[in-house]
Amino acid sequence: MRTFLKRKLPLNKALKILLITNSFTLLAGAMLGPIYALFVEEIGGDLLDASFAGGAYALSAGITVYLSGKYADKIRRDEIIIIVGYSIMGLGFLSYIIVDSIWLLLIAQVIVGLGEAVYSPAFDKLYSKHLDAHREATEWGSWESMYYFATAIGAVVGGTVATIFGFKVLFVIMSALCFASALYIFRLPKRTL
Repeated sequence: MRTFLKRKLPLNKALKILLITNSFTLLAGAMLGPIYALFVEEIGGDLLDASFAGGAYALSAGITVYLSGKYADKIRRDEIIIIVGYSIMGLGFLSYIIVDSIWLLLIAQVIVGLGEAVYSPAFDKLYSKHLDAHREATEWGSWESMYYFATAIGAVVGGTVATIFGFKVLFVIMSALCFASALYIFRLPKRTL
């Protein structure tokens, strides 16, 4: 992937790093998407429970993203907010391991929603800050393309991992992808971001 980004995408270093780390978190989320209802059924829930859990995720994310955006406007170190958001998502995905009821599922969904909402405005701000003024559409197009590729790969990998190894292994992998993203951004030289 690194070679592809270096040869095919003439992006600056910061954008490449943001694309790579965000692709891991998006991949993690996409791994559960298509098989989510099967997991809900496995813990004794039904389609209505899956809908309520999805609603809890969206509601917590919607409220938090607004507040996070206001906070992101006031700070200088956007990468810290991204690290926190990725880490919260990692904890949320890891918490799925202990989910054995609809109430725990709701809590896990809220945690993941909070994590995604915490990092999103800061990510967008940081990504926008590093755009080339004459290539904004191309560089945002790179993010959009990465989003769809991560979703496609995540859907296939998630179903495969859950089928072969089960949901717990899937959740550990999803969590690890988020924590790896957080660590990768954390270890960057400050001048890069």
